[in-house]
Amino acid sequence: MSESAPALAQASEPSGGARSPGEHARIWALLERVSDPEIPVISLLDLGVVRDLRWSGAAWQVVITPTYSGCPAMTQMADDIVAVLAAEQLPVEVSTQLAPAWSTDWISPQGRQKLRDYGIAPPAALSAPLASVTGEAGAPAARVLRFMPRTGASPAVACPRCGSQETVETSHFGSTACKALYRCLSCREPFEYFKPY
Repeated sequence: MSESAPALAQASEPSGGARSPGEHARIWALLERVSDPEIPVISLLDLGVVRDLRWSGAAWQVVITPTYSGCPAMTQMADDIVAVLAAEQLPVEVSTQLAPAWSTDWISPQGRQKLRDYGIAPPAALSAPLASVTGEAGAPAARVLRFMPRTGASPAVACPRCGSQETVETSHFGSTACKALYRCLSCREPFEYFKPY
């Protein structure tokens, strides 16, 4: 499973739960197969879009968060999740959760590497490291996301092909609204940068 998994509700016991932990783990593994429709090399789990999996009493409920409000790929993502789980004869419902808003910090380390290998520069980190917060009387600890103030110039964007930091933005928008176009001044290759937000 992806590194983003522990940040989600992937405990050994299913949340909302009347089903077995084994079935819960099996569904997480199936969800790893669901690719982002706009960047097919990265799974929705690695992208951090799948936020929770719980048994509702009649079906498995998969909770997803859009990468931004109005993301045109959300319907396709939900359809792909349903198709993968329905192919395994698993009842499923997909629901959308808008808060907390998705952040590029939710992309797993494997997802960032997959983006880089595909020729897309992964986003720079926006937040301070996640801090553990002790829960009340035996409750699981929460993870708090703390945003850092922006300070002056944007960080350099490394070329995913040669690794050079000598790059320039050529267009604030790429093939999708979440990416910008860049050009490397060292290898002269164009590339897309997944914008942090």
